[in-house]
Amino acid sequence: MTQAPLMNTPHTSPDLSSLRVQIDNIDQQLLTLLNQRALVAERVGEVKKREGTPFFRPDRVAQVIEKIQTANPGPLKNAHVTAIWREIMSACLALESPQRVAVLGPEGTFCEQAAVEYFGGAADLMYCANFDEVFHATAAGSAQFGVVGVENSTEGVVTRSLDMFLHTPCHVVGEVSLLIRHNLLRQTNTLDGIEAVLAHPQALAQCQAWLSKHLPHAERRPVSSNAEGARLAATNPAWAALSSERAAQQFGLHIVSHAIQDDAYNRTRFAIICLPHTLQTPPPSSKDCTSLIVSVPNHPGAVHDLLVPLKRHGVSMTRFESRPARTGQWEYYFYIDIDGHPSQPHVSAALTELRALCAFYKVLGTYPVAP
Repeated sequence: MTQAPLMNTPHTSPDLSSLRVQIDNIDQQLLTLLNQRALVAERVGEVKKREGTPFFRPDRVAQVIEKIQTANPGPLKNAHVTAIWREIMSACLALESPQRVAVLGPEGTFCEQAAVEYFGGAADLMYCANFDEVFHATAAGSAQFGVVGVENSTEGVVTRSLDMFLHTPCHVVGEVSLLIRHNLLRQTNTLDGIEAVLAHPQALAQCQAWLSKHLPHAERRPVSSNAEGARLAATNPAWAALSSERAAQQFGLHIVSHAIQDDAYNRTRFAIICLPHTLQTPPPSSKDCTSLIVSVPNHPGAVHDLLVPLKRHGVSMTRFESRPARTGQWEYYFYIDIDGHPSQPHVSAALTELRALCAFYKVLGTYPVAP
């Protein structure tokens, strides 16, 4: 009787085995230390509750991460260390007090990604059908924080967000800048037979050249979010969506074409909003932005006069947008971003003079500029 050939088995060297034992031991030490940190975080939460101080402090998160980066000897890169520590702090904060954050839904949106990048994966996300609902949920206290898109590097401002800022009691306490990659998602891995492409209007605009070239006859159908487009594309084989890799995984779709946005460096700014009693204006950092809404009486030179205080005090303006006031009188609100924090004397002086010129004046927020 012939003996069956022996199957080849992977050979594990003693050196590799000993290294794996070392890693297992270090993992146990890390787990012990992380749980010790979590216990201290719970005690911190008890103190904050007694004192009535905010549980989430983005300036404190930034300070801790900066210290860790400075002390990091390598070989781990600072970007990876930052991601690890943000998740550690997010998990510990969830033990102190889970942070409920309103975002544009469903799961898989870039807004969700921005929230996770800012608050960490342990945040309690509340999915909303549109940015109006994000503002309403945050203003009503259903969520402690909200995340809304405000500006895209290709298509400019998100006008609905600007309009909502005018009437909300919320202010801006932070921002996230995301590199946006739009992918064409579909049930089948082919461009053939696509009748409609579904996405948020901004995404459709950001991919219009690619769509005109590769899918010239497909209907471009706007929906409330890119992830909603992906969800709908999963229900109809003739539909495709423009969305993230995260959405492709979420809804079981093929990525037919990667990164089809017209601008390779396409970025979107997301604002972190909350009520002032949830979190006050962050203290000054090394680089801050102050956002305003103003209007001026309609007379010759009025807009020019707005800029004079900024020039006089050496304050740089980084954004200037206008939106109709909807009074029927051809009046406008102006959305202005300036460099600096109101605690700085030259910024304070410029804002004081600017306010005296305005018929309407509202500070939307002062916050650290996203890297």
